[in-house]
Amino acid sequence: GVPVREQCVESQQSWLAACYTQADLAGLKQSTNQFSQQQKKKQKQNKADHVCHLDPSLWAAQFPSCGGLRQSPINIVTSKVHVNSALPPFNFIGHTNRINITVENKGHSAHFALPQLVRLMGGGLPGHYRAAQFHFHWGANGRPGSEHTIDGERFPMELHIVHIKEPYGSLAEAEHDMAGIALLAFLFEVKLQDDFIIKTLSTTIPNFRLSDIIPSAQELHSYYRYVGSMTTPGCEQAVAWTVFLRTLSISSRQVSSRRPKPMIDIFRPTQPLDGRVVYRSKAGAALTGPIHLWFGVLSVVLGTIIH
Repeated sequence: GVPVREQCVESQQSWLAACYTQADLAGLKQSTNQFSQQQKKKQKQNKADHVCHLDPSLWAAQFPSCGGLRQSPINIVTSKVHVNSALPPFNFIGHTNRINITVENKGHSAHFALPQLVRLMGGGLPGHYRAAQFHFHWGANGRPGSEHTIDGERFPMELHIVHIKEPYGSLAEAEHDMAGIALLAFLFEVKLQDDFIIKTLSTTIPNFRLSDIIPSAQELHSYYRYVGSMTTPGCEQAVAWTVFLRTLSISSRQVSSRRPKPMIDIFRPTQPLDGRVVYRSKAGAALTGPIHLWFGVLSVVLGTIIH
């Protein structure tokens, strides 16, 4: 059966024990391990069962989609990808606008909420998409922690930017469309030099630009594409995944300092491809570029909001 909640607090399993409710998942809200008796009673009345998942292999028992045939993340085998010359460049809208963003503790990670003015077009996606949030996945004790792997190699970290297809108003609406969610993934490599600048110590980040953490669309012509799922319960199979060949760089010191406990090893193991095809755009070889800002913020806010 599914482990009880008490085991979540004491467990040293590699997966961060995050508690989810069916009702919460509909609104992309996840609760942490601290529950009052009043909350428990209310959730029981709503028939929203809380489950602490210490092992991703147990997810499918509570969330059937997690055992589906289009699950993410995957291992991308470069010798088996199909080049698709019809995959065009992306068009980023609002990525250079200065905005205020807020940071939310989602139990398994911190989500940086983005306003609707940040949008995404092109890239072979079937429509226009508005940004919802971005978050990171990393490992513990210096171990690699990306979710996707390339030819079996796991990278130090992975950035996900989540977009919802218009005109859907929420992830709950978009999950019924196989391409209702567009997820951009960036992998990180380690280098020696530090590039980040700490701009704020608050869980509200002012004057933020998405272009501060990712390259311009002109530098992102090379990418992999496949259909998959969200990588946390309920593993909705509604995602058009884009994994960029262009990697971002982070220093070894930043890697170790970005991992405040208990948010460690927050990545799902790779899932079977199950007959799916991974495509690659025709653009050239991968490049590596630094990410200049905000990792100081990430470290501080994670250390703050998980308590």
